[in-house]
Amino acid sequence: MTAIPTDFGLTAYGGYVPRLRMQRTSIAAAHSWMAPGLRNQAKGQRAFCSWDEDSVTMAVEAARDALHGRPRTALRSLVLATTRAPFADLQCASLVASALALPGDVQTRDLGQSQRAGVSGLLDALQSSRGPALFIASDHPSSKPASTQELTYGAGAAAFMLGSEDVIAHLVGSASRTNVFVDHFRSADGRHDYYWEERWIRDEGYAKIVPEVVKAALDDAKVSSSEVSHFIMASSLKGTAEFVAKKCDISPEAISDGIMETCGYAGTAHPCLMLAKALEIAEPNDVLVIIGFGQGCDVLVLRATDAINSFKPRRGVSAALADAQVHESYMRLLAYDGGLEFETGMRGEKQLKTAFTEQYRSAHQLSSFVAGQCARCGTVQFPQLAYCVAPECHAPASVFKPTPLYDEPAKVLTYTGDWLSYHPSPPLYVGFVQFDIGARLLMEIVDVGEAGLDVGIPLHMVYRIKDVDKVRGYPRYFWKATPFVA
Repeated sequence: MTAIPTDFGLTAYGGYVPRLRMQRTSIAAAHSWMAPGLRNQAKGQRAFCSWDEDSVTMAVEAARDALHGRPRTALRSLVLATTRAPFADLQCASLVASALALPGDVQTRDLGQSQRAGVSGLLDALQSSRGPALFIASDHPSSKPASTQELTYGAGAAAFMLGSEDVIAHLVGSASRTNVFVDHFRSADGRHDYYWEERWIRDEGYAKIVPEVVKAALDDAKVSSSEVSHFIMASSLKGTAEFVAKKCDISPEAISDGIMETCGYAGTAHPCLMLAKALEIAEPNDVLVIIGFGQGCDVLVLRATDAINSFKPRRGVSAALADAQVHESYMRLLAYDGGLEFETGMRGEKQLKTAFTEQYRSAHQLSSFVAGQCARCGTVQFPQLAYCVAPECHAPASVFKPTPLYDEPAKVLTYTGDWLSYHPSPPLYVGFVQFDIGARLLMEIVDVGEAGLDVGIPLHMVYRIKDVDKVRGYPRYFWKATPFVA
C-alpha cells in the first residue's frame, strides 16, 4: 500500500466532447448490405472528431474547462494520457502546455499504450503529490468499418487540476493488479484494434479481475461497498458496469452514467470523462470508485469534500454533451477519421510545409493566442508587430502588454462561405472576428452547423488543427472561432 497524502487531491475538473455526433442508425444503414445485424445495436448517437480535432485539441479544450478563471502559473506538471497520439515521436503534452500558456518550467509527460492509462495516470498524479498539477486523458479510438466498435466508439477528454488548496475530492484508497489478460490489442503499425471474443472478456476478464481489485481498494480506503455513491466502470461492452457492480455488492443506484448513447466509448479517456461528469452531481462525503481496466486493473476510491459545491467547470461534461450537431452522412465520419481518400482537385495540391524556425520564434503569440495591448494608446493587435498599428501612436513593441485572446468574447463582423477553395469540410467559413476588447482578426470559423452565420453572432475560440502537411505527416495547430453556445 502506498501512503496517500491527506492534504492533496482534486481541486478542479473539466471535460470536452466533440460537437459532432453521428446517428448510429446511419452507420448501420451504410453497412446493411453486408452486416444487417448492426441495426439491432444502432441506438443513439456517437461523438466523432471533426477533421481538425484530435487528442491534442480535445485535451486543450478539456483543460480550459477545468482551468477557467484559475491561475496557471503555479502548475508544476502536466501529464497527457492517450492511446491515439498524433505523433509517434513528438511529445503531445508539450503542445498542450504551450497552447494553455503554462509556465516554461512545467514538467510535461505523455502516457499511453493501454486503456487504463487514464486511470493509472490519475492515480500516479494523486499519489505523487509533487505540487500543483494538471492531468488530462484524451482519446478517440479508431474502428474498422462495419465493426461493432464503429457503433460503440466515441471521442472525448477530461482534465483534472490537483493541489493542496480548495480540494474537492481526496484519494482515500486504491489498489492495482497487473497481468497479461489480452482483451484487445493494436500493433505498433496498426490502425485499428483487434478484439477477442466478448464472452471471454466479460467472464474471465471483468468478472474475475475487477471485483478482486475493487475489494482491495475498498479495504484500503476502509470503506464498505454499501457506502459507494458513484461506481464508475467504463467499457465498450454493454452491461459491463451493471455486471461488475453486482459482483462487487454495489447498489445499482450507484452506477454512474456511462454516456454511451450520447458520446460512445472514448478509450482511455472514458473513465475520466465519467468521473468529471459524476463530480458535477457529487455531494460532500460522497464516495466515488473509478476503475481502469486493461492488462490488469487500477481502482481509485475518492471521497468528496465540503468544497465540492464551490467549484463548477466553465461548461462541464453535461453541457458538452448537450452541445451537439447531429449528422446522418456516414461518409463524413469516415472521411474525418482518415478512412476515405477522395479527390481534392488541383486546389488541394498546395504545399503546407511548416517552418519550424518561425513556429518556435512566434510560439509566445501563436500557440497560446496572445495579442499585444499598447500601453500608450490601448490598441490591441494580433499578431504583435514591431510598432503599434494605431496611426497616431507607433509605440515600440517593448511597451506592449501580453493579452490572451482565447477567452475573450467576440462576434462575427463579416463572413463568407467559400465553396471554391479546397477544404476538408466545405464550405470554408472565414471572416473578420471582432473581439470586445478591440482586437480584430481574419479567422476560420468552424462547426457552423445548419443555422449558418450572421453578423453579430457571438463566437468563442477553440484550439484546432490549422492544416496538415500530408507529405511529412505534420499537423499544424492554431486557434479558430466557433459559434458560442452557453
